[in-house]
Amino acid sequence: MWGDVEGNGRVALAVFRRRRPSTVGVYWKLARAGFKRQAQYKLAMFAGLFTNCVFGFVRAAVLVAAVRAAGDFGGYTEGTIGAYVWLSQALLGATQFMGPPLDLVDRIKSGDVAIDFLRPVDIQLSYLATDMGRAACTFLPRGVPSIIIGAATFGLSMPTTPLAYLLGLASVLLAVALSFLCLFAVALIGFWVVEIRGIRVLYQIVGTFLAGLFVPVHMFPDWLRVVAMTTPFPSILQAPIDTLSGRAAGTQALTTVAVQCFWVLAIGLLGRVLLRAGQRRLEVQGG
Repeated sequence: MWGDVEGNGRVALAVFRRRRPSTVGVYWKLARAGFKRQAQYKLAMFAGLFTNCVFGFVRAAVLVAAVRAAGDFGGYTEGTIGAYVWLSQALLGATQFMGPPLDLVDRIKSGDVAIDFLRPVDIQLSYLATDMGRAACTFLPRGVPSIIIGAATFGLSMPTTPLAYLLGLASVLLAVALSFLCLFAVALIGFWVVEIRGIRVLYQIVGTFLAGLFVPVHMFPDWLRVVAMTTPFPSILQAPIDTLSGRAAGTQALTTVAVQCFWVLAIGLLGRVLLRAGQRRLEVQGG
């Protein structure tokens, strides 16, 4: 009899283990959920595509005219400056600078984040997985058409080897992850201040400039370029643009991706430190 009980217990345990999702499976489902949630905002994504194209045409016209007039424009040609403009427009939706996830900000302000600490998933990784799904959904209807439109109207200088595109894809994934981790760290400041809107605006202004959204980081004065390179912002936008456009090739492309990996680890660790400190500081009314 005891043998039957033991055998049934092993069968039940095996069934439970099969049904219980793995850790990777949980984050994959969160990424899918982020993709599906973003897919609900079809009109907003098409409006973003329209805005991307309008500003893309304006920026491309100005910078291409500058290349033609200057001759030597920081090493850029008409084709490479066109690639810079349209790739930056394509990546802008995925590598967002508009501010941290509002639901996380609100949960920290209200104290509901205490429930997140009790869940059997890592807070930082769960939000990251959801944001990666959001970025993938944003890039498909907004980023890819922007590149196609730019190639059809201005002509883009792009690499021809498959390795360059594989490194470019890795660079884009790292850029999206780094962008979220920076925004996550900004959101966690809410544990210590009542309102972080001013910090969010400051982050947006400084981040977009140092990332190379308005002009390439390579065009900065030497002192300003050194300052920019000591921050993670160029790894969010300038790095994937250089890798995808072929400006950074071979060893230089590998170095660019390695620098992105460093910043992902560094900012991820900073977020964990802030999260742990915020958890100790958290006060929930009534308990």
